[in-house]
Amino acid sequence: MAVPATAVTPESDVLISLVLPVYGVEEFLRPCLDAILAQSFTRFEIIAVDDASPDGCPAILDEYARRDARVRVVRLAVNGGLGEARNAGFAQARGTYVWFVDSDDWIADGSLAAIAPCLEASRPDVLFLDYARAMPGGTIEPSPRAHLLREPIPPETFDLTARPSVLELMMTAWNKVIRRDFLTDLDLRFGRGLYEDLPVTYPILLAAERIALLDRVCYFYRERRAGAITTTVSDRHFDVFGQYEKIFDFVDRHGDSFNAFRGPLFDRAIWHYTTIIDDPARIPSHRRREFFQLMAAHFTRYRPAGYTYPHGARGAKFRMVARDSYRLFIALRPVNRLRLQARQGIRTTKRIARTTARRARALPSFLYYEFQRRLPLDEHLAVYAAYWYRGYSCNPRAIYERARELAPDIHGVWIVRRDAVASLPPDVDYVVEGSRRALRLLARAKYLVNNVNFPHTIAKRPGSVHLQTLHGTPLKVMGLDQERYPSGARDMSFTRLREHSARWDYLLSANPHSSGIWPHAYPGSYELLEYGYPRNDRYFNTGRDEIAAIREGLGIAPEQTAVLYAPTHREYAHVGPLLDPDRLAAELKPDHVLMLRSHYYDAEGKEPESGGGRVLDVSKHPVVEDLCLAADVLVTDYSSIMFDYAGLDRPIIVYAPDWEMYRSARGVTFDLLEQPPGAIATTEEELAKVLLDGHADNDAAKQARAEFRNRFCTFDDGRAAERVVRRVFLGQESASGSA
Repeated sequence: MAVPATAVTPESDVLISLVLPVYGVEEFLRPCLDAILAQSFTRFEIIAVDDASPDGCPAILDEYARRDARVRVVRLAVNGGLGEARNAGFAQARGTYVWFVDSDDWIADGSLAAIAPCLEASRPDVLFLDYARAMPGGTIEPSPRAHLLREPIPPETFDLTARPSVLELMMTAWNKVIRRDFLTDLDLRFGRGLYEDLPVTYPILLAAERIALLDRVCYFYRERRAGAITTTVSDRHFDVFGQYEKIFDFVDRHGDSFNAFRGPLFDRAIWHYTTIIDDPARIPSHRRREFFQLMAAHFTRYRPAGYTYPHGARGAKFRMVARDSYRLFIALRPVNRLRLQARQGIRTTKRIARTTARRARALPSFLYYEFQRRLPLDEHLAVYAAYWYRGYSCNPRAIYERARELAPDIHGVWIVRRDAVASLPPDVDYVVEGSRRALRLLARAKYLVNNVNFPHTIAKRPGSVHLQTLHGTPLKVMGLDQERYPSGARDMSFTRLREHSARWDYLLSANPHSSGIWPHAYPGSYELLEYGYPRNDRYFNTGRDEIAAIREGLGIAPEQTAVLYAPTHREYAHVGPLLDPDRLAAELKPDHVLMLRSHYYDAEGKEPESGGGRVLDVSKHPVVEDLCLAADVLVTDYSSIMFDYAGLDRPIIVYAPDWEMYRSARGVTFDLLEQPPGAIATTEEELAKVLLDGHADNDAAKQARAEFRNRFCTFDDGRAAERVVRRVFLGQESASGSA
């Protein structure tokens, strides 16, 4: 990544100094520096400390310093370790705040722009940041305790007394931005050797009057990199005792000021020691007894008055440490390990057996698929799928139906799960997922149309055409942008995602907002089709008689007002709606009926509830467009259904009881509450009032809806599917859609 030469930031205008210790990270140094220098926020400097690195790192630092004046290099004549390098870099820092970044990791795109307003608005002594772990296989995993940054919702700033749970967060230097003068006044220095963060990270929390939390992934930590000293058997793990001694000395020097935290600090220290000795990849076997003796000595030396042991297995471990019972500790360690493994042992065994059997069964299928791939493409075959084979729906359905009219020589076949077969129209050709015919069609079809990705094993053949429609305008962040919000991207491989989007030949865009998001969320060389969403064509082409028939089929009388409640899925919340449908229905007028449409993730495997007469559970209805046509009012939270429904120009109510948590945990592309499609409610009482008092369609709501439609419905006009078919299947140029 080329970064243009940049003028030096005046010393008085440097908000953040990023201190990078550099030693033996030649493979990772360029990505680390590039990630910083590419930030949109520019009031920063980089203090890169060459800790006598023996590889190509010094030359890389010189290259970047020549190219960008914001990079300053500090040379150490002798390798002093991570702590000494940080101390040397801190001494040269000019920023109001300092962020210690390890040079084999990287910071997230936009992180400085997110951090800066927090620093300038509340002037915290310490700002905690969320981070994610970059695993060796390319997956990104959320930090284990990220919930502590948002639950409960924190005040703007606080001290440790008000929120002691921050002691449970990772005590590293890189997940904190620290006010420089605050750290200088405390006269703290990073320690020598391993666990060098501790003599700084714990004391600053004790002393800070203003701690702030930023619930956003700003940092990516490379997990268990080969050769990392913290995962290597070494005598240097004994350094941990000296680091905690510095912490307790700091507490002692401040008299009674921090007495309330002696217990929690002591617990953290003993827990840390037991964690290290329990890991066979850290302490040399011949020195484990000695390490345990030092644990026991620290237990006696630093045990607070009136100390109470933790409950459970941890408390039992601590008692053994207190008694210096090394033999018992070692003897019981396998028992404890078995106790922990027993919780998942049977499940793991069954899972391994199932996986082995599945792979054995899949081998003939794989060989069959590979054989079919070597046969010629069928130029007149198109394979369709939607929502991981859940059924016949969404944009692929609309394209399929239009292609039957405009391109009848191209035969379309749907792949569906076995439990979706019954929902298919009788004239739709289909195959069942995983069958031999399905594999043959996937291997031979020229056209593949889906609103999600096909399995990774389905390769992109030369000459084949992949049309990716996706399935909604992005309010929440999507694709590669989810790297900053890993709680919504569990088990997602971003490496694999890049490979998938590289296969696409065409990608649909519903509106200009989507056109601005998709290229960086799903990078690729595809052609972006700004045609609108084919599934929305029905909203322009369906007459009153058909709508009346849909309502009758759903059991909605002509005189009733139908309210469609369609919430989105939440990775962090319990499954199910965030309001009581029966209670809401009871508060509405007798002529109102409430249709409940759960997200397909939340409705999976569930039977519809009885509904209590005034509530219709339509979660399993196969065609969501029917529900929108039948509804007089839409109530949703953050679902993309709002963008589609806006095309009908009917009232929309945003029910957002947890907006701040959702935007923090999942990430959003714009502020919905600032640019809503209509009225807003944050409680059930407010929602009922909006529905009863007519606020859903008053002048303010109509104005908001008109502005929303102008922004998000500009491509839809009832002919999106036709434009797609003409471009993709018939090779005809087609103009973009317009309202």
